[in-house]
Amino acid sequence: MSVLGTACLAMWWDMAPEMRAEFEHWHSHEHFPERLAIPGFLRATRWTSADGGEGVFVMYELTEHAVVSSPAYLASLNAPSPWSTQLMPHHRHMVRTQCHVLASRGSSVARQALTLRLSPSDGQADALRAALAERMADWVRRPGLAGAHLLRHETPAIAQTTEQKIRGGDRAADWVLVVCGYEAAALDALAAAELSEGALTALGAAPGPVHGRFALSLSATPTDIR
Repeated sequence: MSVLGTACLAMWWDMAPEMRAEFEHWHSHEHFPERLAIPGFLRATRWTSADGGEGVFVMYELTEHAVVSSPAYLASLNAPSPWSTQLMPHHRHMVRTQCHVLASRGSSVARQALTLRLSPSDGQADALRAALAERMADWVRRPGLAGAHLLRHETPAIAQTTEQKIRGGDRAADWVLVVCGYEAAALDALAAAELSEGALTALGAAPGPVHGRFALSLSATPTDIR
């Protein structure tokens, strides 16, 4: 398994252009170090919309799913810094997904990331998981591609946090597929063919997957910020 640990926190949101510079300063120099100081956080990676739009995608790699309900993490979520409190309302359309890693191949960090938010059709979860896991082994060997990671959401049994209240509440994805690569064209070709809505529904996915492509902004581990 190439993702560090057995769980991930995957998040998407929009950040307005006039807030981007301050957001990236805060997120890189306060927020990432704060999160990576919490036990169980193994790596933090941020990508931004590849087309220059407002989208942001962040993935934290975790030792286990229990980290998202750990006392240390909850303490941080419920006591945001003044700078965090200032920036949190600008995280628009937040999708925040606490995930188990179902399958992971290759690298979890690369210059480009294709993300899919999807769900299995009724009774098709096992078939979809098996089909995607089989194909992932092939994708990571193709020119331009480097890694593929399938994640499944599980809502932790915790109360709404202070940060969530500031943002106005978060949505969650059901399943998440992240494909990383070093060539944008290779990811675009995968999205248009084997990961198109038609191809996914044929494998057992429900209609309406949400695709996004993002470019690497920053990646760090705990040792990087000490």
